[in-house]
Amino acid sequence: MKNLLFPDNPQFWYETLRSMSHIAYGGADFGEVVATGERIVEGDYDSWHTEWLATADRVSGEAEKALEAGHTVSARDGFLRASNYYRSAEFFLHGHPCDPRHDHAYDRSVACFRAAAALFTPVIEPVSIPYEDTALPGYLYRADGSGTPRPTLIMHNGFDGTAEEMHFFGALAGAERGYTVLVFDGPGQPGPRHHQDLVFRPDWENVITPVVDFAETLPEVDNDRIALLGSSMGGVLAPRAAAFEHRLAALIAVDGVYDLGQISVRNIPGDRKAAERLLRAESAPELDAAFEQIMAKDATARWAINHGMYVMGVDTPRAFNTSYLDYTLAGGIAEKIRCPTLVCDAAEDEFFKGQPEQLYDHLTCPRTLMVFTGEEGAGAHCHPGAMRLALARIYDWLDDTLTGTSTGTGTGT
Repeated sequence: MKNLLFPDNPQFWYETLRSMSHIAYGGADFGEVVATGERIVEGDYDSWHTEWLATADRVSGEAEKALEAGHTVSARDGFLRASNYYRSAEFFLHGHPCDPRHDHAYDRSVACFRAAAALFTPVIEPVSIPYEDTALPGYLYRADGSGTPRPTLIMHNGFDGTAEEMHFFGALAGAERGYTVLVFDGPGQPGPRHHQDLVFRPDWENVITPVVDFAETLPEVDNDRIALLGSSMGGVLAPRAAAFEHRLAALIAVDGVYDLGQISVRNIPGDRKAAERLLRAESAPELDAAFEQIMAKDATARWAINHGMYVMGVDTPRAFNTSYLDYTLAGGIAEKIRCPTLVCDAAEDEFFKGQPEQLYDHLTCPRTLMVFTGEEGAGAHCHPGAMRLALARIYDWLDDTLTGTSTGTGTGT
């Protein structure tokens, strides 16, 4: 898809398209996104933050006035958009150390989302999921107020997305279709990272198992029909969990990821073992210098490495890249997945090209590969710009799988 804004900066365009994709479920208005983008200086992170914050402040202010005047639908819609705009405002502020402005924008994003959640019918309920010696934040979506057990989808985001963002990426779509939906932030994801200093962990089954335990206590959950969806980096985390948590009735990876370590070693000379030894070495000054050069030349790499140090809880670019080596489904892990699995693939994925096919090829469970293309407007990573199309296909697969009408194997486009 051609860049409509930021013609020379694919990073800024992708994040703009990401906000545009949320229009489908009330998370943005086209004119607000374009007007904000036109004020931003291309490639300038401070300008990005300033302009998105200004839009978010304006929209949230209007929502608050609407609420005070009793216009609850207008207030709900405004708070939803403001929540997404605050999320965008803080997006490029993470690093080592973080820009101090990030907490304000993040907390405003959550506050606006919760204000909107309270105005839905039925309300979207904030929940606290017991996890080790603390709790994970999340939201429970009910199809209605009857308390009837329903097929349930547990959803989480990936490397840089929030639980609140999942509202626009499938949570509301699930409730519309009669599902109970449980969304949460895990360790390393925004809520636990901002407020509990919890960083990512590769053994994601130790995150999902307590979430499934919690789900099974809810009257609205059919314990025999609990599915799991992971988005972006969640495309490796959710399959890792499903390899060991066998209560899951279905798994969806949007998009599939097989081995994050491939990203860490791709620019290091030599074979995989030699690259891993160098990454894990006590000292590797030449490699450290190479990472610094990459960050100086490539804005996307600079952001990814800075954010990666933040979410992994490490303090050097090499340590971040080393941490990626542990996020893999190789070595027989993918083969342990038992439940029917949908692997989504974006034909023009700029981050994990080829990895959905790798995951699909290693699965021994009932499996489907679902490819989304540029011609459909859905070819970018996680299909921004084609949310209604993508979610229709994903939920149709899940409907068929949980009702026993899926063929259980094959490739869809």
